[in-house]
Amino acid sequence: MLLDAMRPVRRLSIPPVLATAALLLGCQGSPSGSGEAGSSSARPYAVTFEQGEGQVRVSLGDDPFTTFHYGEQWDKPFLHPIRTPSGSEVSRGYPVDPREGEEEDHEWHRGIWWGHGDIGGHDFWRELGRDKTGRLVAVGEPVAIDGDETGTLEALFALRAASGEVIGHVSQLYAFARAGDTVRIDVELRMLADAGQDLLIGDTEDGGFAMRLADAFRQDRGAVLLNSQRSRDTENIWGQEAQWVDYSAVVGGVPVGATILDHPANLRHPSRWHARGYSLCSANPFGLRDFTGDRSADGSYLLPSGQLLDLRYRVIVHEGVAGPREIDRWFTEFAATPPHRVP
Repeated sequence: MLLDAMRPVRRLSIPPVLATAALLLGCQGSPSGSGEAGSSSARPYAVTFEQGEGQVRVSLGDDPFTTFHYGEQWDKPFLHPIRTPSGSEVSRGYPVDPREGEEEDHEWHRGIWWGHGDIGGHDFWRELGRDKTGRLVAVGEPVAIDGDETGTLEALFALRAASGEVIGHVSQLYAFARAGDTVRIDVELRMLADAGQDLLIGDTEDGGFAMRLADAFRQDRGAVLLNSQRSRDTENIWGQEAQWVDYSAVVGGVPVGATILDHPANLRHPSRWHARGYSLCSANPFGLRDFTGDRSADGSYLLPSGQLLDLRYRVIVHEGVAGPREIDRWFTEFAATPPHRVP
C-alpha cells in the first residue's frame, strides 16, 4: 500500500475581447503541422523534483514548471503555478501569489486540484474554516521519481472531517512530461474506503478534478471554451457530457491553452463538467441532479467499505491554439495509455 511506501524525495497583458476571440477562433481547426500544438517533431525533456518544506518543485529540463503544495497551511493539495513550455503562467495567482487587479473569488480555487463538496456528508471542496469543512491531510511525504522523459509524484491524504474523524483516504499520482509545445500531466486519483465505513459521494456540482486559470481565460475577456461535442461557451458546455474541455486565450500576445481529458475507463464517462466562464473547469461525474436540473435524478455513488475507486485525467498545457481534431487525437492517445500506478 502507498502508506507503507512513503519516502522523501531527494502580469499578464490582456488584449481587447474582440481581438482575443478573433485570434483564437481564426486558429481553431488548423491541420497538424509545424505551427500546431503537439507537433510530432517534439522532443522529450527530463523531469526532476526538488523537495521543500510542504512542497515539491517540478522542473522540465532546466525550466521550472510547477510546485506541488501539500503543507499544513493548505486544506487541500494542489499544483501551482502552471506554466507553458516557454514559461507563461496560465494559472490564476490568487491566493498563492496574487497579481494586481485579478479576481479574488473562491480562495479554494488554486491551480490544479481535486476535491468534492459531499463525501459522507462532509464538504471537501469549499474551505469555510476547519471547524466547518473537511481537509485532505498528508500522510507522510510524497514519493517522487525523476525520469528522462516522464517523472512521477505520488502522495497519500487522509479525508479528515471538521470533527477530526478520518473517513477514508485519497491517493494522488501525477506524471509529468514535456514535448515541444505541450506539457502533459497525467493524474491518477484513488479514493479508498479504508476507515471502516462506506463512503457516499454525493450529488453536487461543486467538486471534481479541477483547474482555475488566469483571468485571461475568462469568457468575458475573450477566451474560447470548447468541448469534444464542438460546443462553445459556458452556457453550452456547463453540466454537459464531454470527453474533454479546452480553455484557450491570448497571454502576452501569444495563443495558449489548457485541456482536461476524461479517461474512458472512468466512472460515468464521458464526465459532466463544472465549466464556468470565470476560468474554472472541473470534470465531475457526480453532479447529475445539479447539472441537469432534474430533482428526481441522483448522481451520488456509494463506495463500500474496503473498496476503492480509480479516476484518471490528463491535462495538456499547450502553446498555440489546439483545434478540436488535434485534441481528439490527444484523447485517443490518452485512452490507449496504461496507468502509471503500479497495481
